[in-house]
This record gives sequence, C-alpha cells and structure tokens, in this order.
Amino acid sequence: MHRRGIPIGAGTDTPINYAMPGFALHEELEMLVRAGLAPIEALRAATIRPAEFFGLEAEMGRIEPGMRADLVLLGADPLVEISNTRRIDAVIARGRLLGRSEVAAGR
Repeated sequence: MHRRGIPIGAGTDTPINYAMPGFALHEELEMLVRAGLAPIEALRAATIRPAEFFGLEAEMGRIEPGMRADLVLLGADPLVEISNTRRIDAVIARGRLLGRSEVAAGR
C-alpha cells in the first residue's frame, strides 16, 4: 500500500483488546519499519497523517509557531533506530513540561 502511495496512519494505541495506549504505538512504529517504511515515514504515520485524516493539519501534526505543542522529547534519534521512540526524556502536553519522573508516575 505504501509503495502505491496510499497514506498510512498509525493508531493502534487506542484501548482495544490488550493494547495499552501509548505503549502499543511504539510497537506499531517498529512494525511499520519492519514492513518497509523508513523511520521518518513511520513517524509521519503517527503525526502528520492523522492530522491530515481528521482535517486538523492547520493546528497539529507539525512543530511550528501556532500549532498545538503536545510532543515528546527523546533521548535518542528515532531516525537512526525507530525503537528510540521509547526513550522518552520529557513530554510537553497542553503547554506543560513533564519530566521523566512525572511521565513515569503518570501525571
């Protein structure tokens, strides 16, 4: 599908069966790369593509002024190894910076 230009959106982090929100997305990104997507393409599937699908690309899906600022800060480059998405150092959610200890505590 990807080679034919069909957009792929990541999203198995919804609470279905035994998929835990957040954790399942890391696995999904890794599976997309194993299936042949480049890491940048897998990341787009989890950021830009969902925003486009829902018609929200004017407010989310990219990091730039005026956009929603929910994002993760990673301790290693996911373009080198997609599993580095699991190395979360901090999260910015609703304009609030959460450090590693706060994220681990589920705050």
